[in-house]
Amino acid sequence: EVQLVESGGGLVQPGGSLRLSCVVSGFTFDDTAVGWYRQAPGQEREGISCIRTKDDSTFYKDSVKVRFTISSDNAKNTVFLQMNDLKPEDTAVYYCAIGEGTIVTMANRLKDLVDYGMEHWGKGTPVTVSS
Repeated sequence: EVQLVESGGGLVQPGGSLRLSCVVSGFTFDDTAVGWYRQAPGQEREGISCIRTKDDSTFYKDSVKVRFTISSDNAKNTVFLQMNDLKPEDTAVYYCAIGEGTIVTMANRLKDLVDYGMEHWGKGTPVTVSS
């Protein structure tokens, strides 16, 4: 059974940092896209970043570019999202998901990371940015 478990969320002040982890079990990274999504209260889920484990190519939504960094430790089946200079508008539940590696290519082409194609999802970790 494929399982994704996110961790690292919490309460942080504006300007602070958090590092989220997504540990994937029951699945071997090959040409895999691992994406980070978030859903703020009352809003639709949005894709913010993804990484292709085959070549470490990445995508970032404009709103998090520069501030967030995605990385992968394939040996540990783990993907990280380093979030710096957090803002109140980053408050959301953060989810990771996996799918085919071509999702990263499509995200860069569309300049958008959609849900379509992601096959497995974690349950999410909440992030609250507040003073």
